[in-house]
Amino acid sequence: MTQISRSAYPPVPARLPGPGRASRVLRNVAIASCFPYLALKVAWIAGSPIGIPSGSSLLDEDKRALLIGVNAVTVLMDAAVIVLALVLTRTRGHRVPAPLLVFPMWVATGLLTPIMAGFPVQLTVGLFTGPEEKSTSNGDPFLDDWVYGIVYGGFILQGLTLGILFVRYARERWGHVWQGRMGDLPRDTCGRAARTAAVAGALLALVPITVHLMWAAGSTTGLPQQRIDERTNSFAALESLSAATATIAATGLLLLVFAPRAATFAPLPVKVPLAAAWAGSGAVGCWGAWMSFAGLIPQDDPAKQPPALMTLTYAVSMIAGFLLAHGVASFLKRRTP
Repeated sequence: MTQISRSAYPPVPARLPGPGRASRVLRNVAIASCFPYLALKVAWIAGSPIGIPSGSSLLDEDKRALLIGVNAVTVLMDAAVIVLALVLTRTRGHRVPAPLLVFPMWVATGLLTPIMAGFPVQLTVGLFTGPEEKSTSNGDPFLDDWVYGIVYGGFILQGLTLGILFVRYARERWGHVWQGRMGDLPRDTCGRAARTAAVAGALLALVPITVHLMWAAGSTTGLPQQRIDERTNSFAALESLSAATATIAATGLLLLVFAPRAATFAPLPVKVPLAAAWAGSGAVGCWGAWMSFAGLIPQDDPAKQPPALMTLTYAVSMIAGFLLAHGVASFLKRRTP
């Protein structure tokens, strides 16, 4: 195994400078962008109907305890963005053990990236095809239109600001990790176990890729009846995006762990496939996990119950994403002195 000399990289200074003005601004924007979503969630937990039209299933008293639990979980998830923004802009943040920071950032990247890409895609599709109906429940609106803009707009701001802060932070602490080009990587960038996990993850990713492409092409196999009734042009675009994300994730990691010497890939900066594998594995794994969790919530209406194929697709996505993430972690560990 090729060892990396610690002398090849500059030592971490004993005293690190505090965040500059740009970092402080980004931190404040990240934190501020969380409050509209948090305020809505807290209001719904308290019983307020703000943003919820009459007839929505969110007002079903029989499901109130379940909805409070789900809203509480999402409050904690969004509050974690505030914690991450603070850690990334504090001097002491450079002394946080890597796993305690990297894993939450990977999860945040995975959950926010599809929204950052998907919401603009929906808006673009709407410009060309006209307005489309939002999610419905038994024919009634699920949420008021303004809620979508505030929530998704906040998520996009969180993703952008948190992403920039993390890149700035990682450049100071682990900048050597993505230096160089593919042609400079040793052939044993990862061990055999990591390469096996990468291949297994890529093969498993073929399942969600195939299913999402089927749904994008118009197939209704594996879709619940309610989803079939509510399909729009945006639905097809988002399914295509999901398939593309899984493809990019698998391709990026395979390039990293096998470090091909072909002239086509040799000039490619290491940071390109690393970013693709990082964000893509997070999107595939974390959204697969979230959708698998959502599928466990009991439904009174059989038309909303996810069929076996949908349940399987998201479960396989979760496993594939975590296998791909294992390959990314192995690569990063080998590159870290």
